[in-house]
Amino acid sequence: MSQTKTAVAEHLKSPERELSAKPRSPSPPSASDSRAPSLAPPSPRSAAARLASPRAESVPRATPGPEKTPAPPTPAPATPAPAESQPDAADEEEEVSTEDIINLDTFNQILDLDEDETHDFSLGMAEAYFTQASTTFVDMDKAFEGKDLAKLSALGHFLKGSSAALGVSAVQASCEHIQHYGALRDEEHGTDLTEQDALAKIGPLLKRVKREYAVAERWLKEWYKEHASPAEV
Repeated sequence: MSQTKTAVAEHLKSPERELSAKPRSPSPPSASDSRAPSLAPPSPRSAAARLASPRAESVPRATPGPEKTPAPPTPAPATPAPAESQPDAADEEEEVSTEDIINLDTFNQILDLDEDETHDFSLGMAEAYFTQASTTFVDMDKAFEGKDLAKLSALGHFLKGSSAALGVSAVQASCEHIQHYGALRDEEHGTDLTEQDALAKIGPLLKRVKREYAVAERWLKEWYKEHASPAEV
């Protein structure tokens, strides 16, 4: 009985299982295996061709350069300090001293005319002088621009008298020169002047006399501010 079962089992065995049990036939070599290196030595012609053909240039690649040590900052050139402006000869001539501006003897005579410590009389003269001088300088500038020498001479004469009355001696002297130059006369050298020469002398003198007047005005205002008592109402 056992033998019959065995025979039946063998008879019922699937043909696919038999096929799977059979060894597979070897597959043909692939194309990649055909590229196996040949053991034959290269021909001399192929070697010469390789030597003659130029090599392909390699593409340059951006490679980071070596780190550079930063150079120390270059110190900025020192800016030279501005030189102190030195007054030239013309500026030195225009510098005036307070001592030479006011004739104290004349000024004290004016103060003697005051009746009390308010100095109303002399203060009134000083204030009138300030107004006259300012107006006269404006007129002098216009006359100088118009080259009106006769007008310059008359204005110099006018301001010379006002300055002398109050003791403003420096302005008095400069206005006297303007008076003479406007009349085409150089009294210091006793010579006559051309119009061009006269204007050349009056131009710098106008700048100087204005500086002299500014010093005199400041001195007079400070004096009255310190010494004049307020008037009683």
